[in-house]
Amino acid sequence: MAISFVSTDKAPAAIGPYSQAAKVGPFLFASGQIPLRADGTLVEGDIVEQTHQVFSNLQAVLAEAGGTLSNVVKATVFIKDMNDFAQLNEVYAHYFGDHKPARSTVEVARLPRDVKVEIEIVAYIEA
Repeated sequence: MAISFVSTDKAPAAIGPYSQAAKVGPFLFASGQIPLRADGTLVEGDIVEQTHQVFSNLQAVLAEAGGTLSNVVKATVFIKDMNDFAQLNEVYAHYFGDHKPARSTVEVARLPRDVKVEIEIVAYIEA
């Protein structure tokens, strides 16, 4: 089975030796998105503002692969401060609505660029 790599200029370019996402068959494995704008500038601000930008990036990568948030089957959330969990959860629920993919949430000591949140996803996108 072939691996194809997904890249869009509507989300920030990878800041390391990885791709925005890799597609194997109907599965899309998206790299963790942090609150960078497509031009690479950082969204300063609270967890709410940063999480909205992360979802904007995830939606752009999914769209490039032919999917939407409704295709997501698993999300992994990395949060710098679990005290921000309730606010993050409100934004998360706004984007997913009644669609409830499996999820893990982990508090971490530090994230790239010292952001407050990073989210990676796995999606099922039929050809």
